[in-house]
Amino acid sequence: MSSSVSVPRLVIAAPSSGSGKTTVATGLMAAFAARGLAVSPHKVGPDYIDPGYHALATGRVGRNLDAYLCGSELVGPLFAHGARGCDIAVVEGVMGLYDGAAGEGELASTAHVAKLLRAPVVLVVDASSQSRSVAALVHGFASWDPEVRVGGVILNKVASDRHEELLREALDSAGVPVLGVLRRVAQVDTPSRHLGLVPVAERRAEAVDAVAAMAAQVSAGCDLEALMGLARGAGVLSCAAWDAAEALGSSPPPPLPVPTLGAAPPDPRFRPEGPRPQTPDGLKAPVVAVAGGSAFTFSYAEHAELLTAAGAVVVPFDPLRDEQLPDGTRGLVVGGGFPEVYASELSANEPLRKAIGELALGGAPVAAECAGLLYLCRELDGLPMCGVLDACARMSERLTLGYRDAVAVSDSALAVAGTRMRGHEFHRTVVEPGSGAAPAWGVRAPQRRVEGFVQQGVHASYVHTHWASQPGVARRFVERCRTS
Repeated sequence: MSSSVSVPRLVIAAPSSGSGKTTVATGLMAAFAARGLAVSPHKVGPDYIDPGYHALATGRVGRNLDAYLCGSELVGPLFAHGARGCDIAVVEGVMGLYDGAAGEGELASTAHVAKLLRAPVVLVVDASSQSRSVAALVHGFASWDPEVRVGGVILNKVASDRHEELLREALDSAGVPVLGVLRRVAQVDTPSRHLGLVPVAERRAEAVDAVAAMAAQVSAGCDLEALMGLARGAGVLSCAAWDAAEALGSSPPPPLPVPTLGAAPPDPRFRPEGPRPQTPDGLKAPVVAVAGGSAFTFSYAEHAELLTAAGAVVVPFDPLRDEQLPDGTRGLVVGGGFPEVYASELSANEPLRKAIGELALGGAPVAAECAGLLYLCRELDGLPMCGVLDACARMSERLTLGYRDAVAVSDSALAVAGTRMRGHEFHRTVVEPGSGAAPAWGVRAPQRRVEGFVQQGVHASYVHTHWASQPGVARRFVERCRTS
């Protein structure tokens, strides 16, 4: 069934990383939200951290749009799903405007997603240490691909009124309007570490202040009316909104709450109390525990939605605080995050480590990605972890980063052998050995190898995947929860 999407929308892009996309996008989201608008926040690419700041700015779940992980055909439907009922959508780009998956041309670049969304682009330019050259830079980006509509520029890190005057004078000849000018403001800076910005869940009070400062700076330095006008000029998008139940090919289960995972400490409202709801086939809905809190902040919102649509009760828990798994847990999902930062606290929570070990030993389905893989190991940097996997993890100086083409090597609770998925790796840790007797995935890049572990109900791997690309993995996982 086809339909059209006409929500006003903007893509915030830049010539390169570090230009100020996150500051502008997050500030713009918060500024529009402060005007009483329902703002739909999105992030191009696999990044988990920026959407946390977007959610804080808008009060809505931050969602990713990744043409590599999910395929170009799902970008529009996933966008429409997130933007349903909103007054405006703001999409933060990734890297430079035209930077995509390595060796794949424009695939998964901000420009590619902007074209798929028929959305105008606002270019954020770091104007420090240049004046007239800014016109050549903007002209080049605006004219490189005629299908990409660069509708305006926001100048960032402008030093003074005189500097602004020189920049505006130069840009008069480029034919791209200046929609904002921002000075450098220290309080807008957000702290970073080995994998980028520190997630919202780890610095909630400071993050609230930072987002408020971004909103104030953008409101003072940008023409919000002109930006809204540009957003309203986005073309009509012909596609139906993605729906988890439809993606699974099933009728919707009884309505259950779908939490924002990893953004905040567990919410007691999501803990099952009394009789669990029944699925359409009359079976009780199994409880799937999902790790959250400060140590496990990485999760795509669609995963919880797919698990819920498949008939599960999704219950977040915090491995830093909770000593037991949620009552009735039949399956466990431990996504990405920073267990290396919290290794001492995770190790000290011996009751939970023991409970997870017993759950896995009993054959319950366990899906662990990256941080989850480290947590299931025997130890991390010499500290005891859950001991589910006979492997040791440690920090490394080497950054492993990039998209992966993966094929399931072993039958597991997620997929049958031979299932193909696309994924992403992003870590500075090493697990030894890198795979078990039954590996999880065979990957093609950067070199052919097998990695990860499949044993009993456990599927543990460094590779992050987006289940919307293969919704059957959620159904398979929930079915295993019922029968394990």
